[in-house]
Amino acid sequence: MSTVAAPEHPWLLPATLRGRPEPARRAPRRSVRDWIVDTHCFLFAVGFLVLAFGDWQEGTESFVLRSPFDPALMAVDVATAVPACLALWLRRRWPIGVALALMPLGLFSACGAIALLISIFTVAVHRPLLPAALITAWHVVAGAFYCYLRPDPDLSYWGNVALTTVLITTVLAWGMFVRARRQLVLSLRDRAERAEAEQQLRISQARHLERTRIAREMHDVLAHRISLLSLHAGALEFRPDAPPAEVAQAAGVIRASAHQALQDLREVIGVLREEPGDRPDRPQPTLAELPALIEECREAGMRISEQITVAAASTVPESVGRTAYRIVQEGLTNARKHAVGAAVTLTVSGAPGDGLTVEIGNRNPLGKPPDPEIPGTGTGLIGLAERVSLIGGTLDHGRGAGDDFTLSAWLPWPA
Repeated sequence: MSTVAAPEHPWLLPATLRGRPEPARRAPRRSVRDWIVDTHCFLFAVGFLVLAFGDWQEGTESFVLRSPFDPALMAVDVATAVPACLALWLRRRWPIGVALALMPLGLFSACGAIALLISIFTVAVHRPLLPAALITAWHVVAGAFYCYLRPDPDLSYWGNVALTTVLITTVLAWGMFVRARRQLVLSLRDRAERAEAEQQLRISQARHLERTRIAREMHDVLAHRISLLSLHAGALEFRPDAPPAEVAQAAGVIRASAHQALQDLREVIGVLREEPGDRPDRPQPTLAELPALIEECREAGMRISEQITVAAASTVPESVGRTAYRIVQEGLTNARKHAVGAAVTLTVSGAPGDGLTVEIGNRNPLGKPPDPEIPGTGTGLIGLAERVSLIGGTLDHGRGAGDDFTLSAWLPWPA
């Protein structure tokens, strides 16, 4: 049985890849990796805020502050950047809401620049392209205004705008790449789960087909055995004055048939309890065993006139020979059950390339049906029709001239 392999270190996976979100939650619970990433993002954003605030306090220029800032504007910048950094803890649950709340900071904030980039990245990872592209377009426009409000002394205005645009779009592209990779992993996992489910379904179907095949085989076998038992028991019941030798012979046949029926039943129960493939299939009857079947029925009192003319009988395909045997067995069983005392004619003929023809006919019953009648499922001919159709043959049955019942089948036999 194949199973989807579990990751070696699940704590290194994001929550979206570790498992499916709970129906009652809007987002999956953070994994260990998510807590580590969120902590680093928060510390990174706060660290950038502290550096920018320190540069402003010292009045120096650095890679954070490239030009002197107005004190009032810088105070507003710091005051808005602090809640922006704290809002990063909510970005997984409400990525678009956090990004929309931080959008005004793109017009003037230097201290909250890292928080803004992280919010853009989060929207690109967790939401479709359209909202991510719209938020990115806003920040590109806001970046142009920021470059005008706080120019870089070493770059021209358009150079600074181009650099800001490249930085923002790079963050967007990075987030889209991460999202595409996660979607690929999720699709591969879903495909593996579907493949496993389909494999389990195929196993279940194979098991069901195997049990159906066994049940069909046992119907043919047990119906034949039990009808013989019923016939011999009925003879003993209606001939209590029979010679001791005949009584002993009938009792021996009953004992042997009952023993064989129990043995067959024990085997099928054992097979049904085991998994398919745990044990080899029992040997199946072939065309060569037809004479033994006919002789067994004659010993039960049936009058059978057979004509078997099969050219190159040893070359009959196994499936064709087995099906022909089951057809004869079912036909004789039905004649024994429904046409008590009637003569039965059996014809089996065929050759390679022409196919194999089996025909069983019986006259109208001469005696009364047994009381009580021999029970049956009524599905014997249906099972035969299925057997024959599986190998590409045809099966016909019904009453013809003189109200005689005929069962005939043609089975393919390649040259």
